Amino acid sequence: MHDSYRNPLCSRYASRTMQHIFSEDFKFSTWRKLWIALAESEQELGLPITDAQIQQMRAHIYDIDYDMAAREEKRVRHDVMAHVLTYGACCPDAKPIIHLGATSCYVGDNTDIIQMREGLWQIRRLLVNTLNALADFMEKWKGQPTLAYTHFQAAQPTTVGKRATLWAQDLLMDLEALEHQLANLKLLGCKGTTGTGASFLELFHGDAEKVKQLEQLIAKRMDFDGVYPVSGQTYSRKVDFNVLSVLSGIAQSAAKFSNDIRLLSHLKEFDEPFESGQIGSSAMAYKRNPMRSERIASLSRYVMCDLMNPAITAATQWFERTLDDSANRRISIPEAFLAVDAILQLYTNVISGGSPYPKVMERHLMEELPFMATENIMMDCVERGGDRQELHEAIRQHSVAVAKEMKLNGGDNDLLDRIAADDRFPMNRQELDALLDVHKFTGCAEGQTEDFLRQYVRPVLERYQDLMGVEVSINV
Repeated sequence: MHDSYRNPLCSRYASRTMQHIFSEDFKFSTWRKLWIALAESEQELGLPITDAQIQQMRAHIYDIDYDMAAREEKRVRHDVMAHVLTYGACCPDAKPIIHLGATSCYVGDNTDIIQMREGLWQIRRLLVNTLNALADFMEKWKGQPTLAYTHFQAAQPTTVGKRATLWAQDLLMDLEALEHQLANLKLLGCKGTTGTGASFLELFHGDAEKVKQLEQLIAKRMDFDGVYPVSGQTYSRKVDFNVLSVLSGIAQSAAKFSNDIRLLSHLKEFDEPFESGQIGSSAMAYKRNPMRSERIASLSRYVMCDLMNPAITAATQWFERTLDDSANRRISIPEAFLAVDAILQLYTNVISGGSPYPKVMERHLMEELPFMATENIMMDCVERGGDRQELHEAIRQHSVAVAKEMKLNGGDNDLLDRIAADDRFPMNRQELDALLDVHKFTGCAEGQTEDFLRQYVRPVLERYQDLMGVEVSINV
């Protein structure tokens, strides 16, 4: 167990649920379900397949002899034929009709689609629960003033909840894209070696209508609305790219969130969850590194880069089929799902268990707010008879001097004291302080947060009420 490589996505990060979806048990039992669906549909369309044969196949969906399959694959160098032979060994009566008329991609590609659909369902569940945690966070902190940044330079105040709406809006876009892919995902069907259905046309003695019906019957049995209308031996590999584009989009959203959290952690305005016995640094015992957010960023980078795999695979398929996609897809598709599964669990954990620090936010605001209040101060003084141009120049001089003192000597922001002492400004310190109510500088932030929750987030959460409740488990 410890003397060979183990994928960290399984041993450290992804949930058991997602690992099962891309497991051998799920994959090969789905192959057998597809062979049963094929046999049942062929029987329904008149081929001489007995109920007893189908019953025997049904009795052996899950008792897969992996040792025999491995031996057969080593002998025949073909994974599908190895499992046909393994299935036939435990279904001797059905052996003659297993895989009848089909090519390898009938089980391979259709199972890939089924796994991706199952994976998207799980990602949707996690995404909705992440949105729910974000909604709670937005509601709680919708009115909490905090300094907003452009270029990571102090800009104007916003609220913590308003900043979180930016994170949530990205996830809503991702959910919309995910639903679009789910709504349009179809099975390959059973179009044969080059997509012409020739083998099935032969089985049905030239009845092309039955060839069409066969695909629809299989799709219905596997709970799909239909199949892709045309194909080569495989479904278009653009399907893989489209699905992984959704996962890449989620990774982009999560990476942006994690970067913001990491910056807030540096500012000491937010701490992600930190267990009592957790060690932040092996050398610096006092540190609380934002390691979960860093992990989100790390895994997200992998998913975004992974999107190149299906892009290149789709672009380099030759005519009706080439096998240079196989080894790549065995890695790139499952790992994208496993990584996003881990990313969303981390995201939910950080936003639901993290700690904002309003007092630190207040200190940072007061370091910058006097500069931001100068426009209001100037307008108030003009109303009292002051000269706007003279006041502007005075404020400029004082602001430059204060900023220099703060940067060179680490001094406090004493801009208001300087203005109060300047005879050109007909205001005392108390009057200046009255202009510094931070809530006057956050604009519509709180209301925007409330509107966004009411109009966009809550309706989505209500629609997905049955998906609520995911136990997030962070292993390391």
